[in-house]
This record gives sequence, C-alpha cells and structure tokens, in this order.
Amino acid sequence: MGHQVIIFDISVVRGFWETQVKKHKEVRKKEKERLAQSSLEKIKQEWDFVLECRKKGIPQSAYLKNGFIDTTVKILDKTEKKTQLCKKSTLSDETDKERSKFIFQLSGEHWTLHTWPLLPSYLSTSQSLSSQHPSEELPDSLKEQTHLKEWHIYKTQIETIPAYVALFQELKVLELSNNQITHLPVEIGCLKQLKELNVSFNNLKSIPPELGNCENLEKLDLAGNIELTELPFELSNLKQVTFVDVSANKFPTIPICILRMSSLHWLDISNNKLKDLPQDIDRLSELQTFLLQKNKLTYLPRALLNMPKLSLLVVSGDDLVEIPTDVCDSHTGLKFISLKDNPLETFLYHDTEDNVESERDREQFEKEFMKAYLADIRERESMPCYTTKVSFTIQL
Repeated sequence: MGHQVIIFDISVVRGFWETQVKKHKEVRKKEKERLAQSSLEKIKQEWDFVLECRKKGIPQSAYLKNGFIDTTVKILDKTEKKTQLCKKSTLSDETDKERSKFIFQLSGEHWTLHTWPLLPSYLSTSQSLSSQHPSEELPDSLKEQTHLKEWHIYKTQIETIPAYVALFQELKVLELSNNQITHLPVEIGCLKQLKELNVSFNNLKSIPPELGNCENLEKLDLAGNIELTELPFELSNLKQVTFVDVSANKFPTIPICILRMSSLHWLDISNNKLKDLPQDIDRLSELQTFLLQKNKLTYLPRALLNMPKLSLLVVSGDDLVEIPTDVCDSHTGLKFISLKDNPLETFLYHDTEDNVESERDREQFEKEFMKAYLADIRERESMPCYTTKVSFTIQL
C-alpha cells in the first residue's frame, strides 16, 4: 500500500506541502536553465526561425549571414505587426461577444446592480442601489432586468429567492452562496439555459424536484447546508452535470439521482453520514475525482475498480477495516489519499447562530485547503503515485 506519512498538525501539513511544491519548482527551474544553455535548444530556435521564414515566403538569403543563420534580423517585424492586428481584431470580436453578457451582483449591506457589457470601466454604465441596513428582499427593479445572464448573490441576509426568477430565461449562472436561503422556488425549473447553480452554505433542508427540469445544468453545488439529507429522484434528469458538491450535509447514503448522472466527473460527498457505498457505484463510469473523507465508511467496495476514469480517491482511514488491495496498487494510476481524521475538539456556545457560523467557517477553510492540495497533486502528474498517498490529521 505504499508509504504513509502521518502528521498531527495542520502547520506541519502545510510545511510538508509547501516544501514539496518548492522542490518541484526548483527542479523545473534547473531543467529550464539547462535547456536554455543547451546547444540543442539553440538549434531548435534556429530551425523554428527558418520554418517561420519559409512559411512567410522569405528567401533564404534574407536570414543567412556568412552562411550561418542569423536570428537577430528584423525580417519578421512586418509579420509580427500583422499578427498584432489579427489579435486586435480577435479581441474586438471577443468584446462584441461579451456585450451580451450581463451580471447582477449583490453582497452584504451594499447592493450594486451591474447591467453593462464587460468593457473597460470608463465605458461601462451602472446603476447603484444601496441600503443603510441589511434587507431580506431583492430590489424590485430586478424584475425589469430579464436579459441578465448571471446572478451573484453572496453574504447577505436574504432568505428566499422570488418566484419571478422564472422570467430570466437567459440565466446561465445562479450563484447564491453564503446567504440565509431556506428554500428554492419551484419556478427555478423554468431556467432551461441554467448551467451553474451554487447554493452552498445556506439553510436549505430540501431541494425542489423541479430543478430536474434544468436539463442543461453542468455544475451543482449544495455544500454546507448542514441539514440536507436527501435529493429528489427527479434530479436524475440532469444528464449534463459534470460537477456535484454535496459535502458538509447529512446524507446517510449517496442519493440515487446522483448515481444516474452519467456525465459526472467530480463528486464531493465528504463530511456526511455515509456508512457504506452502493455496490453499483461503478454506474458513474465517467467519474474522475471522488472525495469521501470525513464519513463513517468501514469498507470500500470492489466496484471502484470498475471505474476506468477514476484518478483521485480521498477517504478518511480511521474507520476503514477493508480496502481492496488493487485500489492502492500504483499500477492502476489511481491516486489514493487516506486522511487521518481525528474528531475535532467540541466547543460549547451560548448562541446557536455563532455555533453554526463557526462550523461553516471551519468547513469552508477545510474545503479551500483540500482544493489547493488536490490542485497541486494534479499539477505533478509525473510523480509516482505513492508520493501522493498521505495520511494526516487536521486540528483547528
């Protein structure tokens, strides 16, 4: 099962991680310097230069000096100017495309309504709606902005999303993280163009079945609602979803609807109440990243070996008594990370709200740390599998 590195303090984990990153960067830097000084690199540059000249129809006499290639000549200046003009033209086209992109942003006590093309600030127009005190309702003027394509509402006291959200037929991104939302309107199922829905770290206890009508949804983030225990079967219709995050909730099992999301690449169901995995988990044949840490799993089913694209599996190893040997086999190409997960120290709070906020902050911190750690692992694909198999305890 390879090497295990057991660490009992998060500062040590960071130090270990940062040291590995630093060493990797130093190796890449030295290799780059070696190539820069290599005669092979110079030959390659000269050959690329010759090929570029031939491609532009430049005669050989223009870039030879005493029979040798002279890469310092400015014969490509005109070509470069033409390239710059092409780039400007491309940027202009991209700007025209961005003109149709409109965004509504709402955060905290200061509400700002942006309805402008994504142009430089001196060309943009905006309307500002500000409030001296936090409000629980969206501004009425929002009803008129049905052309919006993105909503970004975060860190507010808003508890509900109005039913008139159904009017926003062009909406593609609905980002509602870190609010006080208790339920989603059934009208959300009318958003046929919706691609991203993020309602993480709210107070949701259920999800409307009508969400299954959003057939173009690709990313679904329901993390950190704490009391969420199940998902409606109707979400099985979301065949385009590639990313699902339902971490930091209270799911006793993986919802059936998730097992039917055939295009799923990333599934984070960490920090829930899972005691086992379904035997048909291999239905998720496209799954690449599977995060299971901070559950109560005692074994891993052999069905995991039937998932050909699974490249990263993260679990908490304390309760595991049975792991298929092949899961940890370096020849499979699967990076298996087992976290040493000691229970966090319990604190007593007089205020329930403070308790909930503290738990959310801790969950967000752990998620950001894990994302950064996993991103670093993915960047070092050339390293042996066993170097990424690490056991550690996070104590805050």
